[in-house]
Amino acid sequence: MTTFDARPQAATGAQAPGWLLPILLEGRRGPCDAVFPFHELSPFEPECVATARRFVDRTLTSWGSDGIVFDAQLVVSELVTNAMRHGGGAIQLRLLSRLREVACVVSDYSRHAPAAAPATDVFAEYGRGLRLVEALTTGWGWLTPSGQGKLVWAVLPA
Repeated sequence: MTTFDARPQAATGAQAPGWLLPILLEGRRGPCDAVFPFHELSPFEPECVATARRFVDRTLTSWGSDGIVFDAQLVVSELVTNAMRHGGGAIQLRLLSRLREVACVVSDYSRHAPAAAPATDVFAEYGRGLRLVEALTTGWGWLTPSGQGKLVWAVLPA
């Protein structure tokens, strides 16, 4: 199976799950909630991706969710890379966990919706990131809360 046809039931661009939406919109803290601000790094520095992957590993392992670390690292890598390439830079990575789900949320400076590239050229060097996110998650989407920028979220089964 390729990421082009994997998990078609994933809620692409859908509304965040009921437990996640108020946390993101109202700024609430979740029961398992960890934040990594990218302000220490340039928002375009490639080291942002490696730093985000290490943060995911440390955080999920400490929460006892080490079984999904690899998938979560791939998802976060794609979201952070997209923030750097298309969103004016990554602002913050936030990980949240509730019951059997883990949410990865990356904020950036753009208010433009992320868009998956058409699944036409399997040899293209770029354009598979959001398809990979779709394949690994139960849903992903974005919010443009008041103020500047957007939040791109993805939920993985824990």
